[in-house]
Amino acid sequence: MTIPTPSPLGVAVIGYAFMGKAHSNAWRNVASFFDVPAFEQKVLVGRDATQVAEAAAKYGWAESATDWRSVIERDDIHIVDICAPGWMHAEIATAALEAGKHVLVEKPLANTLGEAESMVAAAASARTRGVQSMIGFNYRRVPALALARELIAEGRLGTVRHIRAAYLQDWLTDAESPMTWRLRKETAGSGALGDIASHAIDQILYLLDDAVTEVSGRLQTFVDQRPGAEGLEDVTVDDAAWVNLSLVSGAIASVEASRVATGQKNSLRLEIYGSLGSLTFDLENLNELKFMDTTMPVREQGFRRILVNEPEHPYLGAWWPQGHIIGWEHTFTHQIRDFLTAIAAGEAPSPSFEEGLNVQHILAAVEESAAAKGSLIQLNASVTEGA
Repeated sequence: MTIPTPSPLGVAVIGYAFMGKAHSNAWRNVASFFDVPAFEQKVLVGRDATQVAEAAAKYGWAESATDWRSVIERDDIHIVDICAPGWMHAEIATAALEAGKHVLVEKPLANTLGEAESMVAAAASARTRGVQSMIGFNYRRVPALALARELIAEGRLGTVRHIRAAYLQDWLTDAESPMTWRLRKETAGSGALGDIASHAIDQILYLLDDAVTEVSGRLQTFVDQRPGAEGLEDVTVDDAAWVNLSLVSGAIASVEASRVATGQKNSLRLEIYGSLGSLTFDLENLNELKFMDTTMPVREQGFRRILVNEPEHPYLGAWWPQGHIIGWEHTFTHQIRDFLTAIAAGEAPSPSFEEGLNVQHILAAVEESAAAKGSLIQLNASVTEGA
């Protein structure tokens, strides 16, 4: 069933901090570069009336609000973009879908499997009424990674044998760094595992179009207490995570994630090794993809640098002349573009809530394994399938 697409579509973003700012930038710019359905930046929602009003004026929103419930009831709101912390995702997304609003929600889908499953049920029900939903794994929209997926699908790597993924940051290296909601299990769900390892795991499923059958993992909190408003508070999530995955294809993947990797600012490194070639990528050089092709003569073999800036590369035809690089923020613009075009076409966008739930199953298995000192956890591959 396809419902008529209103014109223009009214958009509300819930959350105005880091992700709210990134998403607002995308909403403000997407129509300047891509052909998308007409929409209006209606309202930015946040808890602090003064701060959200200031953010709305700065980010191009027509108005601000503090009550998300009243916003999703408005007839002039057709899309709800959720950038609030994970503990709020399930309640907001479910209410918005039931109100007939298309929903985009930041990753991870929710803080618990139960919440994620309820969101998937709400999304499936809404889809029968033509209401679409998507989870924001924005690194799928890095042109170099989209190109990597194409090369793998074309068989350029042959049989993929193993994958190494490492997402490393250092913003918690200093033991005096203050407590935030991201360091409390009740608000964040998990630490580096859900925050950044989820991106790496989604990339493995996305790039290989594969599914996970076995999981083992370890979690570590290096700084147990951090200064809060009333003295030292207990950190109840992990600082770092190590994960091993077995895939249906027979490939093996390793994932490392840390928010205490001194000197690493935002490095998502991916290495994919196949029987005919290999690919490597680092988010800190997101315009580049390294490709090794063993079908070339031996004397010409070696990793070669592909500058992913040609109009023939995914998404790049909308941007600048060749060699004029793009940045991290463009992944969100591409994400909004894909979401809007899917809505206009009446098609379910990817990654779906179901795909987000797949990642949640893997994250939960990592926690189970870590609690059992790294024991191997079996998963039903049907619930961990990629895009």
